[in-house]
Amino acid sequence: MKILRTFTSSATALALLGSTPAFATAGSGFHPSGVVLGHYGSFHLDTQNLARDKDLSWSMVLKTMGDTDVGVDQVDMDAGGFTGWHAHPSAVFITVTEGSVVWSNGSDPLCPSHTYHAGDSFIEDAYIIHNVRNASNSAPAQFMGTHINPTGTSGPGFVLDRAEPNNCKF
Repeated sequence: MKILRTFTSSATALALLGSTPAFATAGSGFHPSGVVLGHYGSFHLDTQNLARDKDLSWSMVLKTMGDTDVGVDQVDMDAGGFTGWHAHPSAVFITVTEGSVVWSNGSDPLCPSHTYHAGDSFIEDAYIIHNVRNASNSAPAQFMGTHINPTGTSGPGFVLDRAEPNNCKF
C-alpha cells in the first residue's frame, strides 16, 4: 500500500491562490455515488488499552470530538474524466479499483502529481486542494473513498469546491 500524506499551512494555500477571484472548477466525466454512510456519536478507540494480549507491532488510536459520519463512496471516471479542484473537511482513504488515476496536489507550491493504479491506496489529508483525473483517454477508471468526518459534512458538503491554484496550470 502506498501512502500519500501532505501537510500545508492555510497561509501557504491562500498564497497559492493569489488575489484573483476564486471560481470553482467544474469536473467532467466523473460520477460519485454513496455506497454506505453511518452516523456515530463521538468516539475514542484505542486498541492498546483494550487488548489483553497486546500485539505491539500494530495499534490504532482514533478519537473524534463530536458526532461523526463514516462513509464509503464509489467514483467512476469516464476516459479523460476529472474531478475539478476541490478539498474535503477530513481525510479520505482512497483505493483505486479499476484503471489508473492521477492525483495532483494544488496545496503544494510545486503542484506534484502522482499516478495510482488499480490496487494502489493512498490518503488525502483534510483541506488539501487537489484534482483527480483519469490517467487514460480511452478507458474508464474507478476508485473507492472511505471518509471519517463531522456529521453534516457528508454528501455534497463533503466536497469543498476550490479554484484552480495558480501553481497548477496544466
